[in-house]
Amino acid sequence: MHIHILGICGTFMGGLAVLARAAGHTVTGCDANVYPPMSTQLRDQNIELIEGYSTDQIKLAPDLFVVGNVVTRGNPLMEAILDAHLPYTSGPQWLAQHLLHNRWVLAVAGTHGKTTTSSMLAWILEYAGLAPGFLIGGVPENFGLSARLGHIDGEQTLSPFFVIEADEYDTAFFDKRSKFVHYQPKTAVLNNLEFDHADIFPDLAAIERQFHHLVRIVPRNGLIIVNGCDETLQRVLHQGCWTPVEKFGVDEGWQITTEHDQSQSIRFQGEPQGILHWELLGEHNRMNALAALAAARHAGVPAPLGIEALSHFKNVKRRMELRGIIHDIHIYDDFAHHPTAIQTTLAGLRDKIGSARILAVLEPRSNTMKLGVWQDSLAASLNQADQVFCYAHQMGWDVASALTSLSNKADIHHDLSAMISAITTAAQPGDHILIMSNGSFNGLYDKLLDALRNQINLSS
Repeated sequence: MHIHILGICGTFMGGLAVLARAAGHTVTGCDANVYPPMSTQLRDQNIELIEGYSTDQIKLAPDLFVVGNVVTRGNPLMEAILDAHLPYTSGPQWLAQHLLHNRWVLAVAGTHGKTTTSSMLAWILEYAGLAPGFLIGGVPENFGLSARLGHIDGEQTLSPFFVIEADEYDTAFFDKRSKFVHYQPKTAVLNNLEFDHADIFPDLAAIERQFHHLVRIVPRNGLIIVNGCDETLQRVLHQGCWTPVEKFGVDEGWQITTEHDQSQSIRFQGEPQGILHWELLGEHNRMNALAALAAARHAGVPAPLGIEALSHFKNVKRRMELRGIIHDIHIYDDFAHHPTAIQTTLAGLRDKIGSARILAVLEPRSNTMKLGVWQDSLAASLNQADQVFCYAHQMGWDVASALTSLSNKADIHHDLSAMISAITTAAQPGDHILIMSNGSFNGLYDKLLDALRNQINLSS
């Protein structure tokens, strides 16, 4: 089958393209922004990329157009497809029909921690010799790629297991259900649930309904693994549940305790399962670990083996990733963009470094952040930082007013170069600079590293 993917450079659609190519399909695609690293990854897979949505792509005559949710009515290529009555479908629908059919799907959903938990789960299954396929919205460092089909016996047989990061964002302009309802998981993880995606959901109740749609399709012989501390998820389950449930974070389910030597003692229903030794930071990662262990156990991996696997887990790129150390100044890159994620990320770093200074650098660029939904809770989420630098370029609300309670700790900038200069001036040996954005931040990481190097060279 030849598929042509509209919006191919998105994380999900790019991963789908790689999987389809590996499954033997002919894959081409287009996007408005064809640039590395996704463009490089796709071209390395011999996938032809076209810049833009020109109508002459109809002449490629694929068997099917696969449409990403970035595409809207008015898109010239989409309008031509509709006018010509050509076959099209969404990315999640195509994935479910062609690559997930007859596989044991383990889906990880939630506002926070989907990528990390999916990566942990895939690694545990891999460590146990189950060779899972996966599609994850990040790059697990244990694998070095975001998607694979998952073969056993060389390239002859597909592994029965497939791990997928189950996003609640909408499927396509013609299918406003959340992506995850297409995946039909046997094992479903519900990590947590807060309001997000204000561009498509009017309120938290609307997201709860989508999560309940997911709960409705998990079979009776499946398992739902749910954060027992999350009241919103309890409301979701109270709408109706027909599947066994295991909870984590509570005494009657999976529990984790940090010991004096910073090792993690893990129990299930009060029974010790093992001791986890790792270097990941924060309570959020401890909860992610419990969810991954529970899901892997459902797939047949004993908890002690799962704990052993996690001791070798290397985390995900852009999750507290150390990008460099210049003159004893540590620079980290993190994907945090929701106030809860910002707060937990800072708390984890604070636990690790003690009283050392934290310089938090934030780009509030998500759609929900740009709409100002979280402006009242943003300042509190940054309290753990000693100094805050916020890039408020093209924001539709007054960031400075939102951060007033931080007083002189907050430094607001509308020019990236000026912000880099301010950070390099403020940074001192022993500082930890935490950069948080769900985008590329205009290459800030490398620019800041270069600026710090140049400052040191000039002063020496």
